[in-house]
Amino acid sequence: MAQTSSSSTRIPRRRSTDAPKTLPSQPEPEVSRALQKVLDGYFPEARADVRALLEDPTLRPTSGLTVEEARQHTTEALSKVLKTGMPYGAFRADQGGTGDTGGTLSGIEMLGHTDLSLMVKSGVQWGLFGGAVSNLGTERHGELVRDLIELRALGCFAMTERGHGSDVQSLETTAHYDPETEEFILNSPTASSEKWFLGNAARDGRWAAVFCQLYTPGQEESHGVHCIVARIRNDDGSPVDGVAIGDHGTKGGLLGVDNGTLMFDHYRVPRENLLNRFADVSATGEYSSDIDSPNARFFTMLGALVRGRVTVGAAAGAATRTALTIGTKYAHLRRQFAPDDSLPEKKLIEHRQHRIRLLPRIARSYGLQFATNLLIKRIHDLEAEGLDRANLTPEQARNLREMEAHAAALKVANTAHATDAIQEMREATGGAGYMAENLLTILKEDSDVFTTFEGDNVVMLQLVTKELLGGFAREVQSFSNLEMVRFGLDNFSGILRRRTGADAVVQNLLDALTDADESSLFDPASQMQLLIERENRLLKSLARRLRPARKLPVDEAVKLVDKVQDHMISCAWAHIDRMILEAFFEAESTLTDERSQEVLEQVRDVFFLSVVCDNAGWFLEQSLLTGTRTKGARAGLADLVDSLGPWSEVLVDAFGVPSTMLDIPMMEPYDAMTPKAKANPAS
Repeated sequence: MAQTSSSSTRIPRRRSTDAPKTLPSQPEPEVSRALQKVLDGYFPEARADVRALLEDPTLRPTSGLTVEEARQHTTEALSKVLKTGMPYGAFRADQGGTGDTGGTLSGIEMLGHTDLSLMVKSGVQWGLFGGAVSNLGTERHGELVRDLIELRALGCFAMTERGHGSDVQSLETTAHYDPETEEFILNSPTASSEKWFLGNAARDGRWAAVFCQLYTPGQEESHGVHCIVARIRNDDGSPVDGVAIGDHGTKGGLLGVDNGTLMFDHYRVPRENLLNRFADVSATGEYSSDIDSPNARFFTMLGALVRGRVTVGAAAGAATRTALTIGTKYAHLRRQFAPDDSLPEKKLIEHRQHRIRLLPRIARSYGLQFATNLLIKRIHDLEAEGLDRANLTPEQARNLREMEAHAAALKVANTAHATDAIQEMREATGGAGYMAENLLTILKEDSDVFTTFEGDNVVMLQLVTKELLGGFAREVQSFSNLEMVRFGLDNFSGILRRRTGADAVVQNLLDALTDADESSLFDPASQMQLLIERENRLLKSLARRLRPARKLPVDEAVKLVDKVQDHMISCAWAHIDRMILEAFFEAESTLTDERSQEVLEQVRDVFFLSVVCDNAGWFLEQSLLTGTRTKGARAGLADLVDSLGPWSEVLVDAFGVPSTMLDIPMMEPYDAMTPKAKANPAS
């Protein structure tokens, strides 16, 4: 069940100086419990159930297994996940589920704390394959939904092709309808139409949700991409006639996931296998759909599958938090370099540079968790409304587009952060971190592909920016000339700030802002205004660069868009950073005890100042900050990591990483407290 938000519109405390308050040197463990409650978000019961499951040591990732052993281990673990009841939440009550979408998304995210192969396998079965059948199908597919929920029908999500990954509308697999037999004929007409990198295909899948170009008699052109469920294996595991199955074998990680390929040779499947929620074909071959536009129909179908993208990003965030917990706890154990031979060596956490490696990444993980929690809650609430995606109101359509853009943005942000932070933790733990027994290398290998599957990150960033620009265009197209003048292109922050769930808190902050130029970089209102202004300026200048494309021939317009791709990506990152900061404010508004507020406030300041330092050149070019203020940001960041250093273990304890992931050799304490023994020449 979703937890009701305790958020108020309380404004985080205003700050007038550029000097952070230093926290007590002795950390208070109870703060971690308060912070974990906020980090666990709106579905704490689901998280607690999966966290308890992950205390099972057999669910911890292991190294040294063969590909077959790893796959067998992961497949067997699916039944343990099912016993928690978590997968039922992804499906409606009339399909045998519970409709607890948020609980399921949160639960699959939690699997990312330990074994990413199990998370991906679960996501493929209940999220991608299950989501396709349940969201794109109708009552006639109910039995298959019930079987897949309870693992009687393992399946794969057959969308990506060798020649077409992100460009789904150009898929080449075909399905021609034969009215004489009332069957669709699935075919792979070219080498590039081979279905590619499909989880569950190489070993376990008995079914596939096949995305293909749909043709009916008398129609030379495709009706567009549709989805058909097809049996691909017999009960004994052998391929059915007309289906060729390949095995990708050993990959760079995720050995427990059986990625494979599919090709169809005029393979016939019953007409009823078409997932017909948004379009259908009659027994005589007549095509019908409540959505007239092929483009609208295509994006409606894909929009129903956004949950896969959410879980990939969220689970990458969980893996990152595990790595940060391991790296931080090691920093409180490992000693290196003493001031002189009479003194004990210092702990790694006592070196400022090591704190700079850890704290900004911990802070970003906090912000990403808060933002992901808001996204999951929003998806849960929208789906709880029982949306009819074929007949959306304009407001519902806008909300869904924004939600899909947020999902893309956070998928990028979480997976890019995972690649950076897990690698940094591997390096920060030296040789110990390179040992497979200490799990960091496994997390690194398994998370690596997350930046490119469920949407390549570079493509996703451009999608985010296109939605921002599209949202602006939709909002202003109905304005009269006079209204446009009054509105002013210099003041469209309200439209371009897509809703993230933290609106009331943020609006109160902005209302309280009087003079951003004179405000402290530690003042929350000034922080919010600066990141909004960065996003607005980047979007406004991008809109100016793209404006000529409206009057150009298509080929010339494409060239122009290609030239501004780097600008689009910068816009998307500005949008992501602003979303994360808003999520921090929302989280802070839920805390009630002062010490926890002080700690989280400093974590937010670390995140914000890191963004300023990383983008100092742009802020200087735009005259939004002076050189003195960017220097002040660097100095303030250094002071903050000093203040939070002793509290860093409290911060990662709040992540609630299962104890099995910390029961590793590098976490064993050792005695390094005694001074170095001095050599005695007489001995």
